[in-house]
Amino acid sequence: MNQVIRIVALWAVAVGSSAVFAQQLPPPVVQNVVQLSASGSVEVQQDLLSIFLSTTRDGADAGVVQSQLKTAIDAALTEARKAAQPGQLDVRTGNFSLSPRYGRDGKPLGWQGSAELVLEGRDFARISSTAGRIQTLTLSGVSFSLSREQRAKVEGEAQRLAIERFKARATDIARSFDYSGYSLREVNVSSNDQGISPRPRMLAMDSRAVAAEAPVPVEAGKTSVVVTVSGSVQLK
Repeated sequence: MNQVIRIVALWAVAVGSSAVFAQQLPPPVVQNVVQLSASGSVEVQQDLLSIFLSTTRDGADAGVVQSQLKTAIDAALTEARKAAQPGQLDVRTGNFSLSPRYGRDGKPLGWQGSAELVLEGRDFARISSTAGRIQTLTLSGVSFSLSREQRAKVEGEAQRLAIERFKARATDIARSFDYSGYSLREVNVSSNDQGISPRPRMLAMDSRAVAAEAPVPVEAGKTSVVVTVSGSVQLK
């Protein structure tokens, strides 16, 4: 029995020593690994228009201010829904706020609030003419972007270009160091837009133009969809 215990104890010491020795070993040195990246860019016309319409109200009573904002938004929604069409003109409410207004002495003077309506879609003419017919709100901003369909189409082309450039660069680096080729270790693919006007452009619109149902003048710009492929390769 004592012999068995002694053998088990020696085995435990040996295992523990091996574990400590393994922890003290330095990590293996990775050699002939190169980090690199390449990008593919495709310029495309922005095909999604967003028009922001808003209004503000002030008053002594919070309930009255809120009711006035609701009336203005409801009237605008009624007009906008007449022309709504999925994908071509989508209508949604935007920011809605109501907060107390204070004087210099810190005492409340009343309430102020704002409400917003957003017209968005790919039919620029329909959206701009609808915005011109809404009389309870005023134009506060315009922005352009890419629809999901357009983005998916363009991203595929940009990704193809990025991958080809990544492979070409890896091959060129391998040859420059007198290696016959390489193998891929890890890779990451990311994409982003580089638009000319990525933020909403704040515009002024005369109330007489709204009353005359004049279409809002809009003109889309171009944006570049950029896909970047980065990672590491093992030279062989």
